[in-house]
Amino acid sequence: MFQNPQIPAVGVADLDDELLAEAFVLDVREPDEWDRGHITGATHIPLGQLQERVGEVPLDQKVVCVCAVGGRSSMATQFLASQGRDAMNFDGGMQAWEAAGRPVAVS
Repeated sequence: MFQNPQIPAVGVADLDDELLAEAFVLDVREPDEWDRGHITGATHIPLGQLQERVGEVPLDQKVVCVCAVGGRSSMATQFLASQGRDAMNFDGGMQAWEAAGRPVAVS
């Protein structure tokens, strides 16, 4: 829905256990959204803090950016790519993840 053809993206059907195991999953939602549920093993850096905390995002690992539906994570993907990261947007975000019945961790 927010997909820009110039931004690499992955959908819920493609975000399988293998990709999850090798990727750095970055959740860029706000703290209250994170607390309501997130992908197990994800790292939480709200979008508003990403520029100052970019050093926490690895350079040598694929990064999957997640938000609620894909808008903020698309912005995060663009920023991280400009900073040399191999980033991709999770199109559909946590709404698609939950709709597909995938497991949700709660803080």
